[in-house]
Amino acid sequence: MSKEIVEAVRGLAAEKNISAEKLMEALEDALLSAYKKTPGAARYARVEIDRASGDFIVWELKIPPELEEKVLLDSSLDAEPTVDPETGEMREPPEPELDPEKLKEYEDQIDVEDVTPEDFGRIAAQTAKQVILQRIREAERDMMFEEYRDRVGELITGIVQQSDSRYTLVALRERVEALLPKSEQVDGERYDHSQRIKAVIKDVSNSTKGPSIIVSRRDPELIKQLFELEVPEIADGLVEITGVAREPGYRSKIAVVSHVDGVDPVGACVGPRGSRVRMVVSELRGEKIDIIPYNDEPARFVAKALSPARVREVLVDDAGKQATVIVPDDQLSLAIGREGQNARLAARLTGWRIDIRSETEFAAEEAERGYEQEELQGRCAAILSNGRRCPNAALPGSRYCGLEAHQALEHKDGERQGEAPAQSETTPPADGITPAEGAASTEGATP
Repeated sequence: MSKEIVEAVRGLAAEKNISAEKLMEALEDALLSAYKKTPGAARYARVEIDRASGDFIVWELKIPPELEEKVLLDSSLDAEPTVDPETGEMREPPEPELDPEKLKEYEDQIDVEDVTPEDFGRIAAQTAKQVILQRIREAERDMMFEEYRDRVGELITGIVQQSDSRYTLVALRERVEALLPKSEQVDGERYDHSQRIKAVIKDVSNSTKGPSIIVSRRDPELIKQLFELEVPEIADGLVEITGVAREPGYRSKIAVVSHVDGVDPVGACVGPRGSRVRMVVSELRGEKIDIIPYNDEPARFVAKALSPARVREVLVDDAGKQATVIVPDDQLSLAIGREGQNARLAARLTGWRIDIRSETEFAAEEAERGYEQEELQGRCAAILSNGRRCPNAALPGSRYCGLEAHQALEHKDGERQGEAPAQSETTPPADGITPAEGAASTEGATP
């Protein structure tokens, strides 16, 4: 070993951010393994490398028989011959290993002798090269794992390297690649060589072959990250995406809310002439996106979530988180969507079970068997066009729910307000309440 190798070790340690002392210790372990393979090698030995000159010495440790069991690792004491599963031959147990801590404890009772082989320099140089390259690869893998393990859910841009029936290989940067498995790809999308794509990091795991980075094009987080990239209000925290319901490649619904007065969350996401949402749709290769304003009032939120269909009334069951939605007859198929897609996405977005009925169907069912009697305590005092009490809960300090038309009844004369609780469920509707102003929003939800 020469001083040049010591300098090379230090240079690599600084460049690759690896501890030089760890590299030296690894060299000592590798040289000891190489020495054990030489004919006539001592049973117990250690290798010392001079950190300044690079010179090394192989010391034979002459351990007295009475100390032998005391300085060995516990795992070495119970080692027994094993059978090779492939050949069926008996394999001798590995050489016993010394415990460094116990060795220091009895160091004054152990004699040492220099047994460095004469031609060991060539073996040492070759071993040093292999160990250094191996440790550099290990250090680079560890650094890559540390860099990416905290970036799960983050949007990345990569270049497609190759694609087959199992997965697509995406290069994130030099010597860093990610896998896009078939299960995380969008049906119908093609990934051609050298094509630039965006995806979110789904998982990062470490293995003997290095860190495995899994990315996804199906994850709903991809839509959040794309809107954050295109909409400054979301990046600045003025507008927040509260939920995403997605059927990859077909349609998505997102709920947005503004945290600042005067900022329209839907308008901010759509952008001037639809430029912002158009960029997201382009990256998702034509996937349709409905942008829904979030509302604390369940009836309003459910009505908006069924966009682009117009909703006439929403009857909510708070206990079961179930909403019965009444739509005009010509809007029924639009509200349900192709193969139930629109209703399914709305249910996922709101977290409510949604039952959609046409006006004709609902009226027929009500005429046949009616609905269960409702508890009036704490309910909105407004009477709907069908003669039933509004099923929404009254706001604190008010006798009416949050719907604007119902709140307007607060300002009616005291005599009419005083009469409202006494009205039965068959009483004609109160002034100002129309079927469209029932327990739901008065307008459909359009981006």
